[in-house]
Amino acid sequence: MRLFFILGALMAGLGVAAGAFGAHGLAKTLTPDSLDTFETAVRYQMYHAFGLLVVGLALAQWPEASNFFTAAGWAFFIGVCLFSGSLFLLSITGIRWLGAITPIGGVAFVLGWLLLIVGAMKR
Repeated sequence: MRLFFILGALMAGLGVAAGAFGAHGLAKTLTPDSLDTFETAVRYQMYHAFGLLVVGLALAQWPEASNFFTAAGWAFFIGVCLFSGSLFLLSITGIRWLGAITPIGGVAFVLGWLLLIVGAMKR
């Protein structure tokens, strides 16, 4: 429970920092398309940081479904690393093949939300 709450808070804090960096540090160096990609990475990181906080709360509320909630938390974390991480790197470096990693992170996000639903139904 505590781990996912900490990871959620950490991801949210890093998301705020990345957003500020993008708006103030990269706005003049990136193309508009690359900046848009960077902002998408920040947005999805923030959404799933809150998802991690929800996982932490769900683990506290319904420990009998902890396997599903734990799996959801790891799916969200992996999704942030793959989805947002690949978009951050793509926007900054321009290395196009990194975009092939992004959908894997998206699948992890969807899986995490489904596991959260199943966990809530199992309780």
